[in-house]
Amino acid sequence: MSTVRAALTQTINAYPDMPESAKDLRRLKTRLDAVRGANVEHNVGLIKVAAKAGVKVVCLGELCTGPYFAMIKDPMWLALAEDAAKGPSVTAFAEAAKENGVVVVAPIYELDAKTKRRFNTAVVIESDGTVIGKYRKTHIPCGANEQGEFAETFYYGRSEGPQNKKSPKILGKNKYFPVFKTSVGKIGVAICYDRHFEGVVAALAAAGAELVFSPAVTFGAKSRRMWDQEFLVDACRHRLFIGGSNRRGSEKPWNQEYFGASYFAGPDGEKVSNRSPRPDLVIADLDLGSLKKPDPSGWDLKRDVRPKIY
Repeated sequence: MSTVRAALTQTINAYPDMPESAKDLRRLKTRLDAVRGANVEHNVGLIKVAAKAGVKVVCLGELCTGPYFAMIKDPMWLALAEDAAKGPSVTAFAEAAKENGVVVVAPIYELDAKTKRRFNTAVVIESDGTVIGKYRKTHIPCGANEQGEFAETFYYGRSEGPQNKKSPKILGKNKYFPVFKTSVGKIGVAICYDRHFEGVVAALAAAGAELVFSPAVTFGAKSRRMWDQEFLVDACRHRLFIGGSNRRGSEKPWNQEYFGASYFAGPDGEKVSNRSPRPDLVIADLDLGSLKKPDPSGWDLKRDVRPKIY
């Protein structure tokens, strides 16, 4: 398949009964299944809309099964984590992938059944509903900017290495950054904060990635400035496509505004045209076949790199 129609979601928490004030969040303690269920239903709906528009691969948003709870430190949200193979979210997304014939990248909040550790994880699901594997976020931020806090290390840890069983569908030798061989092409994932780190996209490109998805929840002035630059540079430098998604809108009770601005970056340093009529989806046609052609600039960065000086 040469040209692939791909989609990103840019949406917010879909649970309708969020409290107006943070002091009232505790009433959600017994409703977390409902919070998850509302968001899964919402995202399954977006998968269906994308499929009707001819999309063959869709990446949902970071931690798509709930609000971005890392605005505060509250142990209540730990119960939202679930199994990345048999949990309710992956089960529903796998069914949606099969019913709609779409490859789905589903970022969830993972609870490892064996170690009981929690991770920010993207599950890659083939269009027949088979779970190919997962990627666990490698770099975990903890800090604050002029708009708010992001206390992610309170909720989950970083990937510590291999996270998938050996399979011909898992490409590359880098233990942190697997590439997934799917029916639409070779897909890599770099979740949010990962995008800032030198070598992440390089590792995915070295394993053969043609399309990298970077689901994110991001806000703040510097983040907004860099958002329009980082993906374009990496896509050009490594000659592949990158789809960067961000939440769009604000979520109660924190009312932090997420700027959206999701887009696909192409190998020649350009944004690929958005073909979606809806604000909660970004849809683009990606010519993966063009990646095999010579760089129109005449550059051959892969050939000419001098690794000993880095």
